[in-house]
Amino acid sequence: MILEVAVLNVIPGQEDEFLKAFSKAQNIISQMKGYISHQLKRCIENTSQFILLVEWETLTDHTEGFRGSKEYQEWKGLLHHFYDPFPTVEHYE
Repeated sequence: MILEVAVLNVIPGQEDEFLKAFSKAQNIISQMKGYISHQLKRCIENTSQFILLVEWETLTDHTEGFRGSKEYQEWKGLLHHFYDPFPTVEHYE
């Protein structure tokens, strides 16, 4: 199992719209090969910052399978315009 950790800095004032979009986007990621689970957590001190934790069976399920898919393009269209700066994404064993 691999844990993807993404720090998401949402543009201030767009948090509610981001959460609505994420509720749609989570249905996309949860259908992908190798997906196990995910959690989205909001920072208490900085309410524009979120952390996304996604468990994948393998690293390539995320980096090649998901990111190389047409579903990723839909995910990207729903979410990427909310971020400034673009998220840092790292993987843990």
